[in-house]
Amino acid sequence: MKRIGLLGGSFDPVHVAHIALAQNALQTLGLAEVQLIPAANPWQRAALHATAGQRRDMLQLAIAGHAGLTVNPIEIERGGPTYTMDTLRALPQDARYVWLLGADQLANFCTWREWQDIASLVDLAVATRPGTALSAPPALAEHLRSQGRELQELPFAPMPVSASQVRQRLAQGESTEGLLAAPVAAYIAAHHLYR
Repeated sequence: MKRIGLLGGSFDPVHVAHIALAQNALQTLGLAEVQLIPAANPWQRAALHATAGQRRDMLQLAIAGHAGLTVNPIEIERGGPTYTMDTLRALPQDARYVWLLGADQLANFCTWREWQDIASLVDLAVATRPGTALSAPPALAEHLRSQGRELQELPFAPMPVSASQVRQRLAQGESTEGLLAAPVAAYIAAHHLYR
């Protein structure tokens, strides 16, 4: 059974660390592909700045030329609040899925709706992030043990870049060179986003 990586997020906007993480997972974990899944309406976050269509378009621009990376618009097409378990239920069942997340997301994983079912259904691969220790919350660690599963560590050189930092720089008219793929930066400028 082929293994497919899933990288969900608001991608508001997609930046170089998102793409580097996806490429790293593709190679390190021996995945057939990595699907980047833009959230429609992430229920644990503040309102998004770019529309769903704009975020999907930016993702398409960011992955152009990166073999093995695809955009899966399943959550945007479904609309409404974005819950990971709903997405997993809707995916084809002909693959084994690996959910990619940062250590910061791991820390609040047990606040996700139906988190036990998610952890039973997919493998979890965790990339380290600056200032965040790589350790599962006790409830998740116990659940994984009971399932005979374990976290997969994704060795990833931390990149100090975040979407909020990119938005702040754009709002202040500062350079985002090295933080965004050139076509994404051009799209943001053309559509006057994050100003």
